[in-house]
Amino acid sequence: MFVVKPLGMLSYQEAWELQKKLVQQIDQENKPNHLLLLEHPHTITMGRGTHSENLLLSPKEYKQQGIEVVEIDRGGDVTYHGPGQLVGYPLFHLGERGNDAHQYLRDLEEVIIRALAQFAIRAGRKEGYTGVWVGEQKVAAIGVKFNRGRKRRGYITSHGFALNVHTDLRYFQTIIPCGITQYGVSSLRELVGEEISMEQVISAIIHGFEQVFNWQSISVTSQ
Repeated sequence: MFVVKPLGMLSYQEAWELQKKLVQQIDQENKPNHLLLLEHPHTITMGRGTHSENLLLSPKEYKQQGIEVVEIDRGGDVTYHGPGQLVGYPLFHLGERGNDAHQYLRDLEEVIIRALAQFAIRAGRKEGYTGVWVGEQKVAAIGVKFNRGRKRRGYITSHGFALNVHTDLRYFQTIIPCGITQYGVSSLRELVGEEISMEQVISAIIHGFEQVFNWQSISVTSQ
């Protein structure tokens, strides 16, 4: 079982603090696995692998555009979060699934691929890259952290994925997303040519997690 928490719009810092709290509680076996689903205000996050040249504006310019810039502890390069993008933070005890970090990344991709198939979108992987792609365009970015358990053996995951639903893609022009210059980004709205509600996408993602992770029950709660 894992608990799904749809949190609506939440600042990046609030969500990050909640993740760290839940990771500790899952490690202490006080909480089951969790999946946080939410949106962020306009935010640029810089992972541990960020190259400064992939930030195309100055700190002052980001502030003028209402974009917060945050250095964080996940892997990967720079990415954008904002309204209309579904962000998922699975906080899972990976020891329950063999503690295989590489397979976990493939599993996250598979969840999103299956979810998009429900909207007749043929998504897949691109060799040499992490994330979910439709042709030459990335529709979902993935960046995770594997927290080593102190009480429980194995990793507890944090951070996760960002799926562009009806995101304003112009904000990606303020960075080089994930340091990738040769490919673009897309959204579900662009791919299907119409608006898909966030509620529909959340439902599809939850179903994808049920299928891929093979947990028997999900408890859905509000904040």
